[in-house]
Amino acid sequence: MILQPGSRAPEFSLSSQFGQTVRLDALLADGPVTLVFFPLAFSGICQGELCELRDNFSMFEAGGTQLVAVSVDSKHTLRAWSEAQSYDFPLLADFWPHGEVADAYGAFDDTNGVARRATFVIGTDGVVRASFATPRGQARSLQQYREALAGVSA
Repeated sequence: MILQPGSRAPEFSLSSQFGQTVRLDALLADGPVTLVFFPLAFSGICQGELCELRDNFSMFEAGGTQLVAVSVDSKHTLRAWSEAQSYDFPLLADFWPHGEVADAYGAFDDTNGVARRATFVIGTDGVVRASFATPRGQARSLQQYREALAGVSA
């Protein structure tokens, strides 16, 4: 089960697609975070989802949150995918220890070795304000993001 609203978001330190270390506490110093776990780069549903988020990036800006996506892919894979799809938000590599951060959020599929499609909106105090997930093979909708972002305040 994924972390529910009211839970403390586990701290993490992961590499971005550019090899920079990204820490949750540093992100939260700049405002709330929408953390989007996805299974794998270059896969159909994941690409469709992240392209939709890219094309609706203003929704996150209007909601006052930073969009950050996480998968078990390497930073090299994430960089190639980011460049190919023109993603202007951080993609973080939960590569090693494999899926450790996804697991801390209850979003790791240990049967398949990938993150589940789970999203967490985290307030600047480090508390999960909203969370949702979809079953394997099912994309998240923009409406789910809109509802999650509706009640977020910095």
